[in-house]
Amino acid sequence: MKLARACALVVAASLMGGMAAADEQQPSAAQMMDDLMFAHGTVGGPFTLTDQNGKPRSDSEFRGKLMVVYFGYTFCPDVCPTDLMAITQALDALGKDAAGIQPIFITIDPERDNAAMAGYLRAFHPSFIGLTGAPEEIRKVANSYKAFYVRVEDPKTHEYWIDHAGVIYLMGRDGNYLGFMPPQTSPDRLIEILRKYLVAG
Repeated sequence: MKLARACALVVAASLMGGMAAADEQQPSAAQMMDDLMFAHGTVGGPFTLTDQNGKPRSDSEFRGKLMVVYFGYTFCPDVCPTDLMAITQALDALGKDAAGIQPIFITIDPERDNAAMAGYLRAFHPSFIGLTGAPEEIRKVANSYKAFYVRVEDPKTHEYWIDHAGVIYLMGRDGNYLGFMPPQTSPDRLIEILRKYLVAG
């Protein structure tokens, strides 16, 4: 089931922006978008990464809860903090029902985020778990979620940013993929979707 057909072009445009520089270790941006939209293959899967407190965490720990999964990075100037705040506002509005939801932030920039993750997540809902790992581990998990990202470096300053999709994934209580929401989904829309699946049992 896809949660975001109407906004597909918005996500596709974001993905296509980094397509030319796509890392050879991942499928193209267009292929990932196509897989998400039309449910080609599986989305998600088992992982074991390290949380913001240095503790190993596995996806199997969260069975029985809905998982809201977001791939981003702490140095992201706008999209990531906006989306994480929208998730935070939705969880706040759900009150005690939010206990049935586990929000997860997976860094796509472990080089800089390992030290910054804990402090960064304090700005958002207290239930957020931030996950990191070796670059190859992150890439493997991202590929399983069809989460496109690519590092873009300024040749003059050698500073870099990361072009990424900013998709919000929703996983069921059994760990299976339910659908996605595009970047900049409003808190009200998130609340509507999360309530629907909380009630579905």
